[in-house]
Amino acid sequence: MSTAYKASKGLKLTDILVTVVIAVVFGLIYRIWGPVYDLVKVFGLQAEQLTYGMWFIASTVAFLIIRKPGVALLAEVAAASGELITGSQYGVEALTYGILQGIGAEVVFALFAYRSYSLAVACLAGIGAGLGSLGMDWYKGYLLELQGWNLTLYFVFRFIGCIVITGGFAYYLVKALEATGVTRIVRPVSEADRNALKD
Repeated sequence: MSTAYKASKGLKLTDILVTVVIAVVFGLIYRIWGPVYDLVKVFGLQAEQLTYGMWFIASTVAFLIIRKPGVALLAEVAAASGELITGSQYGVEALTYGILQGIGAEVVFALFAYRSYSLAVACLAGIGAGLGSLGMDWYKGYLLELQGWNLTLYFVFRFIGCIVITGGFAYYLVKALEATGVTRIVRPVSEADRNALKD
């Protein structure tokens, strides 16, 4: 995805509606992801952390599609709200995590002035969201229960999940959507975008 696309940075009604649709879709995925997380947890060695990146993906997908300030945070908070409303096993914590995760991703996109939509930036945004989640983990005391190599695996696997799912998977998902022309709802496909799809 190129960095050539430029448009008004203010959110239009269409942008907000598309963000909400994205959030609803991923909110439902978040809702069913808890059992997946618990299933992987039985393997031990903090393996479940490899799946954690799915809970941040609304932020990166929404931003890579709409490419405007505030979208990553809005999408993540809306998705977490949807997860909560549909009966998340994590209760209100799901929303709290969503806010911090959205802020983490938003900060990364802001550091690049909302002008870079590369795979690397998407992965960094995933890590930013992961840092937000770890902040909440620390507040809840979860990190204090881990020591030594167990804590190391926790961090390493969490960030791998952020890079692979929140960053890489989101990036290529949006790239596939661009190829179908779906993203033209909110932005035109530039010549640079077309060339990037051929790479």
